[in-house]
This record gives sequence, structure tokens and C-alpha cells, in this order.
Amino acid sequence: MKKVLVLGGYGNFGQRIVLALAKEGITTVIAGRNRHAAEKLVRDIKQVHPHAKLDIAIFEIEEELNARLEQLAPTVVIDTSGPFQSKDHRVAELCIHHHIHYLDLADGRDFVNQITVLNEDAKNAGVLVVSGVSTVPGLSSAVIEHFKNEFQHIDSLIYGISPGQKTPRGLATTAAILSYLGKPLNPAPEETKIRYGWQNLYRQKYPILGKRWMANCDIPDVDLFSKFYNIKQVRFSGGMESAFVHLCIWGISWLVRLGLPLNLINHARFLCKLSHRFDWLGTTNGGMHMILKGVDTHGKTKQIEWYLIAKDGDGLQVPTVPAVILAKKLIAGEINTTGAMPCVGLVSLEEYLHELKEFHIQTLAK
Repeated sequence: MKKVLVLGGYGNFGQRIVLALAKEGITTVIAGRNRHAAEKLVRDIKQVHPHAKLDIAIFEIEEELNARLEQLAPTVVIDTSGPFQSKDHRVAELCIHHHIHYLDLADGRDFVNQITVLNEDAKNAGVLVVSGVSTVPGLSSAVIEHFKNEFQHIDSLIYGISPGQKTPRGLATTAAILSYLGKPLNPAPEETKIRYGWQNLYRQKYPILGKRWMANCDIPDVDLFSKFYNIKQVRFSGGMESAFVHLCIWGISWLVRLGLPLNLINHARFLCKLSHRFDWLGTTNGGMHMILKGVDTHGKTKQIEWYLIAKDGDGLQVPTVPAVILAKKLIAGEINTTGAMPCVGLVSLEEYLHELKEFHIQTLAK
């Protein structure tokens, strides 16, 4: 029987992937350490979709994954259990060993960029291994693919994401940001200037949402888009809706940059909880912007601004879409590609937005 195993299946992103697959009638196994959370998710989904084909598998991923893959024999594994900045590719390697397709929601720059070292092994095993199956680079590359034919060449891409303050923030996402906060970021291939995590503040104006503070984040696109699209300047930023919270994080980044021995990752759980104390300062509305600049097909300077606006907390759906699309295609036997690769150009913008049509999400381009 074809099935999908979702590691971290009851987390912020995992539960949304599980629900989307269950609605399609796909047998889905929710994996993780917390039996109570997994069983609660099954009950919640079956209240709305009583015929959903769901199962749970409670185990320690680091210690028991190899045996569980042999026992469960899934068709596809989706790894949502970050942070990926400090992980190796062991899960993907085990999937290849067991001839199982592998997808992950990683946003770790090195983690995603280095997935190609598994390319030959994945091809020999006849499986597809894709890293970064999320907003970046999944959606960001879909937007570039959609607009690239309007340019002779794209010279710069300035973009970012600003979630609503009241949107749930997982521990993995918090730890990922803390891992590079105030630290020097490797420059893009075409750049020499060193940027620091959560610095270079600027204000981004969004339709509907208004202005949001933005600051440097470290993501795989910085390297990938130079390679795939020959974009010379790639700058990605993240932001908090609450100016107070955003600027507090910026202040902490300076303490790290100045050399204070702060091991912030060890305090990720506390800081994540602390940030929610200020949820009253914001909303559940978030956005993403992409500003592409270059030369059009007539040799003239061209700029395209693309925005995604998510309301009522539905922004959490956005990172899950590529995993859902690719998993459904793999289960249906619609993908013949094998090998290991980052999620660049694998999902079209039309496919992406189709998956989001039932949510409070809209896009604008100008």
C-alpha cells in the first residue's frame, strides 16, 4: 500500500500537510515522540473527515528511524522536524537506502545546497530526494519561473516574509533564526559585502498590511538563484509584525555581533514563548514580497513587484504546499525524475496558488 510518512506530523507545518494528504484519501502516518499530540491530531481530522486513512508511529527519529522505515515501508517520507541548520542528511540517506522518496521543509542554507551530494545514490536507488520543499526556495523559485520570460535577464531580487505576530511560531523556526542572529552571513556568489543576521533594517510597504520592519536572514536561495537564474544580487529578509519585537531581536543581534558569549539556541524554547507575550501587539495577517529588477525583452529597465497577503493565520499553509503537491504526484506515479536536488522550479506558481485557493490568501503583481 502506498503511504506517506510525515516526521513531526503534529507540528505547525506537519499537521497541515497531514490534513491536506488525508483529504485526498492518501494513507498518512503521523510520526514523532508525542503520542498525545499525534492521537489528538487523528481525532481532530477524523471529526471532519471520518474516512481519512491515518496512522501514528511513535519513536525517536535519531535512534529508531532505520528500523521504522523497514517496518512501515512508506512510499514517501516528508521531514518537517527542523531546525535543519544543525542537521546532517542522515534521514535522506536512510530513505535512499530503503528506496523511499524523500522531501523536507529545510531552510538551512548549507543543508539544502548540499543535498546534491546524494544525487548519484538517489538515482541508483530510483528515488527522488528534494530539499527545501517550502516557501524558500519552493515558492520563491515558482515566482521567478512565472515572470522570468518577461526579462532578458534578472539582475536583482529583493524579497522577504513577514508573518503576523499572532501566527504560531514553532521551536524549530525560532532556533533557526537564533542560529545566525548577529553572526556574519556568507555573501552571495556575486557579492563581497558581508551582512549580519537580523541587521540591515529597512521598512517594506505591503498592500493591505502596511509597512513592516525587515532584516537579514540566511536562506538557500542566496546561492541557488545565482546558479539557476544568474541573478547577481539576491537579498532576503524576514520581519516581525510587531515593531517592538522586531527591534528587540535586532538589539540582541548587536550583542552577538559585538562578541557577547550568548548561546541563544539553548534558550530557544524560552524566547519562543516570550515572543508570544507580545501577540497583543499584532494580528494573524502576514505577507511575502518579491521585487525583481532587470532588463526586459526590449532592452529597457523593468521591475516587477509581487506580493502574497495571508489573513486569519493562513500564512502557515504557504510553506506546506510544495510538499503536498510533490507527495501527491509521487503517490500517483506522476513523477519519473530521480536524483537529489533543491526545490527549484519543481512546482509552478499556478499549482501553488491552486492549493491555497480555499484559504484567506491573495496575490498581487505590478
